[in-house]
Amino acid sequence: MSVITYTVTGMTCGHCVSSVKEEVGEVSGVTGVDVDLETGRVDVSGDSPDDAAVRAAIKEAGYEVAD
Repeated sequence: MSVITYTVTGMTCGHCVSSVKEEVGEVSGVTGVDVDLETGRVDVSGDSPDDAAVRAAIKEAGYEVAD
């Protein structure tokens, strides 16, 4: 089990958090998504989730990953 942390920009409300959790939660290998709206921190846990797929899911939800 590993946890990868991303910083996501553009989230402003609870609906934003739900969108990110839903999209990232559908990525293969992801077992948990924890989002902190205030900091933009998104912790993705799972069995080696695919980094590119997680980033694509965040983008699909309408947000950007800050590098």
